[in-house]
Formats: sequence, C-alpha cells, structure tokens
Amino acid sequence: MEMEGIEHRTVAVNGITMHVAIKGPSGGPTVLLLHGFPELWYSWRHQMAGLAALGYRAVAPDLRGFGDTDAPASAAGYTGLSVAGDLAALLDAVAKGEEKVFVVGHDWGAIAAWHLCLFRPDRVKALVNLSVPFTPRHPARKPLESLRAAYGEDYYICRFQEPGEMEAEFAQIGTRRVLEEFLTYRNPGPLVLPKGKGFGHPTDTPIVLPSWLTEEDVDYYTSKYETTGFTGGFNYYRALDLNWELTAPWTGAQIRVPAKFMVGDLDLTYNSPGTKDFIHKGGLKKYVPFLEDVVVMEGVAHFIHEERPQEVTQHIHDFFQMF
Repeated sequence: MEMEGIEHRTVAVNGITMHVAIKGPSGGPTVLLLHGFPELWYSWRHQMAGLAALGYRAVAPDLRGFGDTDAPASAAGYTGLSVAGDLAALLDAVAKGEEKVFVVGHDWGAIAAWHLCLFRPDRVKALVNLSVPFTPRHPARKPLESLRAAYGEDYYICRFQEPGEMEAEFAQIGTRRVLEEFLTYRNPGPLVLPKGKGFGHPTDTPIVLPSWLTEEDVDYYTSKYETTGFTGGFNYYRALDLNWELTAPWTGAQIRVPAKFMVGDLDLTYNSPGTKDFIHKGGLKKYVPFLEDVVVMEGVAHFIHEERPQEVTQHIHDFFQMF
C-alpha cells in the first residue's frame, strides 16, 4: 500500500541528474526527506505515506552517489557545498511556488540538511533531523585526525578512506550481506571493520531481520547497490577533510532555523564520546539556537525512521504543524 501513488521523476540539478520520489497532494506543503548511508529514497517509504495522508507533499531524492541519481567519480564532488547545491536546485525544480520548505534528514541526510540550513536558511521553514546532531567545525583539527585519535584505524570511517579498498572487501562479503549487516547493527559502541575481517564475525553467521525490515526491503536496496556499488556512499566520508577546508568561513556559525532533533538511545552516533553531553547540556542549543525539542527514543538503534515509522512521522507532523 505504501508504495502506491509514488511518482518517480528524474530532474537535472547542479550538473547531475537526480532521481526523486514524490507522494502527496500537489498543493500541500513540501517536506524534503534526505536519506543516509547505506540507504536510498526508499528508506522514507513509511514517512512518505504517513505525511501524504496528512496533506504534505513528500519529496525524497536519491542523493548524489546513490541509487538512480548520478555519481560523480571524484570524492571532491561530495562536500556539503555540492550536496546543498543539488538540494537548492531540486527545490527550484519541484517546489517552485514555495519560498521555504520543511526538511527532514537522517544520517548523511541529516548532515546534508544541517548544511542546507547553514548555507541557505532562506529555503528552510523548519527542520527535523534524526541521529546526527550538528557538529561545529573544529578550527584547529581535521575530522579524520580526530576520528583516528579517538577510534583508531579500524574505525569504519577511517577504513572507508582508501579508494577501492572497502569496495573490494564488500564485494567479497556480498552486497546483500553488507546491507543486512549495516541495517541490523544495534551495538551502541563504535563500528569497527578490521582489515579482511568484515564485520568481525564469519560471513555465514545467520542474520535474522528485525520485524521492521522485510526481505523485500533488503531486495530493493540490494538491487540498487549491486548496480551502483558503494563508492558513491564512501565518497561522502572521503570528502570529510576537504569539506572541513571549504567550510572555514562558517567556523562558529549558527543554524538559524527552527529545529527538532531525534535519536535512538542505542544509536552508535548518540553513544559516541561527548555526544550526549553536547546534546543535553547546551552545546547543541548554542549552535542551533532555535532548537525547540530533543527526543530520545528508548530501545531504538540508528535507523529510527524505519524502526519506529509511525512515531517518527507523528513527531515530524507535530513539529511542522506549528509553522
């Protein structure tokens, strides 16, 4: 039922062609839904149905490098500036009559949403971000240096850096298995991928899908990632230090858009050192002064919008109807 009535379009934006899924009444307020890694527009299928039923027009693109959207070859094409450029152009194409839209992001989509609000606050009415809080730019230390110091070389973001290396390891493990490993990951500790050891256990260890993730869901993700590979997704991680260099003018800048933040208490991002204090003791509010609400869902891991779809949709609606 949820997949019914979804319109699929290909739009030329910012020098690439972008695939976008749209559901909901044409006159309804637009909600831009931004996915993370290793996901696609499809990860918003529940919210698209729920929001459309509430009168919104849900717009969920495959971000650059993912699914049916173009994947520029160089990691230099995956900074926050490039992605924000894609999104601003997408809004020009699919939300012509609206000066500002609602935005929801998860994981890398949350980072993209923070960047969109930082660079183009004139386009965003209000924001609900999931899993990844705004991270202020450290003026003296590059992100990869900080990550290596905190977690070591086997930390997944560090392992993703060398072009071709993780692509080869994931090819050996198999696309479907890799996606199942990520989507069912519930360990609140850091994700480490020791060289040649995959996810740290034998690849024939059975994976039982949770109730919120069906074989059909994994089929869809697998069909797309088998076509594209993982390089597009990895390139976001590979552009971290370049992004740090390019965003120097925004050091100390605030996100001046009404915002709500949601995270699961088992999410690996929420449990990274210092994050809880930053979120709950005023750090996040300092950089996001119009932060209205923080919601921590108990017993929920990283893919909060898929694990608790109706609750998340209700939270989104409750916040956006204030505007």
